[in-house]
Amino acid sequence: MKEKENSGMVSRRAFLGATAVAAAGFTIVPRHAVAGLGHKAPSDKLNIVGVGVGGMGFANLKNLKSENIIGLCDVDWKYTAGNGVFDAFPKAKKYKDWRVMYDELGKDIDGVMVATADHTHAIIAAHAITMGKHVYVQKPLTHTVYESRLLTKLADKYKVATSMGNQGSSGEGVNVTCEWLANGEIGDVTKVEAFTDRPIWPQGLNTPERGDWVPDTLDWDLFTGPAKMRPYNQVYHPWNWRGWWDYGTGALGDMACHILHPVFVGLNLGYPIHAQGNSSLLLNDCAPVSQSVKLTFPERKTAKKAKMKLPQVDVYWYDGGIKPMLPEAWPDGKNPNNSGGGVLFHGTKDTLVCGCYGKDPWLLSGRTPDAPKFRRRVETSHEMDWVRACKESPENRVKTASDFSEAGPFNEMVVMGVLAVRLQSLNKVLDWDGEKMEFTNLTDDEKIKTVVKDGFKIHDGHPTFDKSWTDPVSAKEFAAELIKHTYRKPWSLPDMPA
Repeated sequence: MKEKENSGMVSRRAFLGATAVAAAGFTIVPRHAVAGLGHKAPSDKLNIVGVGVGGMGFANLKNLKSENIIGLCDVDWKYTAGNGVFDAFPKAKKYKDWRVMYDELGKDIDGVMVATADHTHAIIAAHAITMGKHVYVQKPLTHTVYESRLLTKLADKYKVATSMGNQGSSGEGVNVTCEWLANGEIGDVTKVEAFTDRPIWPQGLNTPERGDWVPDTLDWDLFTGPAKMRPYNQVYHPWNWRGWWDYGTGALGDMACHILHPVFVGLNLGYPIHAQGNSSLLLNDCAPVSQSVKLTFPERKTAKKAKMKLPQVDVYWYDGGIKPMLPEAWPDGKNPNNSGGGVLFHGTKDTLVCGCYGKDPWLLSGRTPDAPKFRRRVETSHEMDWVRACKESPENRVKTASDFSEAGPFNEMVVMGVLAVRLQSLNKVLDWDGEKMEFTNLTDDEKIKTVVKDGFKIHDGHPTFDKSWTDPVSAKEFAAELIKHTYRKPWSLPDMPA
């Protein structure tokens, strides 16, 4: 298991900064384009590499096993090997640094599957797209609004096949929910409530005061990537990174891409205009135990043949054990949590309820609609539908169920919830200009500070809190950093297409 393990020196030669070597490595034309085909026959196999293959990435690769898996990349080989992915794909070359893998295998790669921590999704996928590679990226698509916009525009520019890993978007529940809405089965929707039972990992934690020894099998510098460097601690990795702002997006980022997808698509939402958030104790580094968010979307144009209007709508989100109050006529004893969460569409004629992934939609009235079916059905898996799209030419390609043209704007909605929570101490409704990616009602004199640690102690039976806080900073500057992260050098993203 020594192959490519000590790759730090090579990675800096191959990719750091805007060196000539890096530039050369990322202008390789895809081999199918060189051949003049522009697409691959359905019977041909794609050459796919995986980045982040120890957890959900391995599950994705299992669903892609009919193709050629030629490269496996993960920063923690102990965690990865323990899951069996190296044994499952023994012919694939092994890497810790995706930049080295791109440099060495670039001419042979057709597609890239990305399932790393949230904060590195964008940089890995963006550079793959500029190489002309098709990309499948786990949810949430990105860590920030800017990164989502970037992937959306890059995918359009380079005409690659894309998919976010919210597999429910390929399921029947989302299809039926959207078709019932479009057919006017519940009338016009002005309020939606959604929730998840996550997190199932620790959140609301104080930042560790000291680091742990970095395991020999883990490259902590590569895991950290574009985020600020901090001492390694086992509370961050493996898996628990979701609850830390530097690496993850909390329960909202983890589950909203599954639960809110039929809301975004079924109501044709686009960019919100207002955002509010609140939570249990908000810490500077760790996501809170529970959150609630309200996003307001303006009136939208009604789709052709749709029988419902699309007035201004408020979308509410709850996590950490908080759920919406049950509406009148709710069946006694029925749990609204279906596979990790649920959604209530409050219409002028009825209420539509569905679970996570849009599962098992039903109407509160008890009526069973018979609505026209107009959405494409995915007959294979979510991953294999991406493979199908990869093999089609851009001119004739049928988009996947979560193509970046949809997943990018949708993910902006999701991470907007994170912004609302992290700016909650301003105690105001935040006004958002989606096109410009900026809040329009933050003033120059507004400051924001956040709790570093709660300082909770019990002395002689009396609980006390001695909270420590960050220094006050400009709210505008703080918000701008959340919208578009400043990457740790020498990591960088491709430029935003015009």
